[in-house]
Amino acid sequence: MGSGPARRLCRVLNLLSRELEGLKGAQPNLGSVAHGRVHSCNGGLIEVSGLPAPIGTIARVESEAGGDEAPAEVIGFRGGYSLMMLLGDTTRLKPGARVRAEGAPGMVQVGEEFIGRAVDARGRPIDGGPPIRARKAWPLGGHREAALERASVTDPFDTGIRAINALTTMGVGQRMGIMAGSGVGKSVLIDMIADGAQCDVAVVGLIGERAREVSDFVARHMQGEPRERTVVVAVPADHAANLRLRGARFATSLAEYFRAQGKRVLLILDSLTRVAHAAREVGLLLGEPGAARGYPPSALATITGLVERAGNSSTSGGAVTGLYTVLADGDDHNDPVVDTARAILDGHIVLSRDLAQRGQYPAIDIPASLSRVMTAVADEAHIEDARRFRALVADYEANRDLVLMGAYRQGADPAVDRAMQMHEALSAFLCQRASEKSDLAQSAQALSRIINGDG
Repeated sequence: MGSGPARRLCRVLNLLSRELEGLKGAQPNLGSVAHGRVHSCNGGLIEVSGLPAPIGTIARVESEAGGDEAPAEVIGFRGGYSLMMLLGDTTRLKPGARVRAEGAPGMVQVGEEFIGRAVDARGRPIDGGPPIRARKAWPLGGHREAALERASVTDPFDTGIRAINALTTMGVGQRMGIMAGSGVGKSVLIDMIADGAQCDVAVVGLIGERAREVSDFVARHMQGEPRERTVVVAVPADHAANLRLRGARFATSLAEYFRAQGKRVLLILDSLTRVAHAAREVGLLLGEPGAARGYPPSALATITGLVERAGNSSTSGGAVTGLYTVLADGDDHNDPVVDTARAILDGHIVLSRDLAQRGQYPAIDIPASLSRVMTAVADEAHIEDARRFRALVADYEANRDLVLMGAYRQGADPAVDRAMQMHEALSAFLCQRASEKSDLAQSAQALSRIINGDG
């Protein structure tokens, strides 16, 4: 036998061995299996008769002869019918198709087996690797904890980004939003944070993004040392709304599981707006009226529910530090999703299109950004330096147009004069190459040098 066939045979045997290992200890389901029938399909909403399954149940819908069964999820019930959405398209769906429920409603499989893998919303690999045989179950909606179960934020979190570490210092267990319009650099910024942040596990949920961005992210972060701590859950924009929603919840469930093991987890969700869009689609399909600019109340409540699942655990000692991107449609920072996120998050980083057009990357608008836990995780000298830096940037931005028009006379305001003199140094401090990293100590020292003229 040649070397080529021998290698192929070894791969097949290894795959069979892994499959048999995964089946060890599995308990067969010897009970009866309930079935229903497709009664109607309207705009992606399927009514199924004869199958009173709980919300969150995954079901299988038979398709044309010889075709694979299509997965669907129960999202509600009305008038004796179970309401379902396919986790795909309705191309081969037919009237009267048989539907059967499977699995435990509202539960997903989690575990260390997901580290180093890229999966979809149902935990299936998209990286070409073998199936994942995780055996630990976790609620897709998370474990609801009492308010006092959450420990306070007391330790600083190192993002590797100089402007964030120095001026909007984050804490371990904080929930931070990155808010900007399209094309201003949100994806590049979270890419830098995923690469430079100090954490035990990084769970990245790419929800509603372009498939190319998913492919690029996996290619950059799922190799070498970063792979040993990273999980990617990806659901591109062309997937069903309930699948996108499920992907966000699944990524959060994985983060909660690792927190329960006492680990410090970084949860990146890109983007919270696309999650709200998916929740809006599901809500409108169920007949819920649109309230705030077309968003039904359940869509905005979904954001709150996801964000509140992050934080510190006083029981396990672990933490989920949440980083959520928020797309400001049309650069409108009073959009309902942006407004809801800003109210519930522990701080926000605003990216400015004007700064990006001037060539400042990351284009962080310092006066508009804040961290609500900075006073608890940074020392007094650092906080004072950050306050003075903010004042200089604000003075420059407020008087920039006057200076450019020649309407400002030097000496009229010493604070503005100093801001104009230091503008170049301030801008250089805020700029950072994608491959560059700056830890907390380096960032604070660089800030002190600029403000106090040290060294």
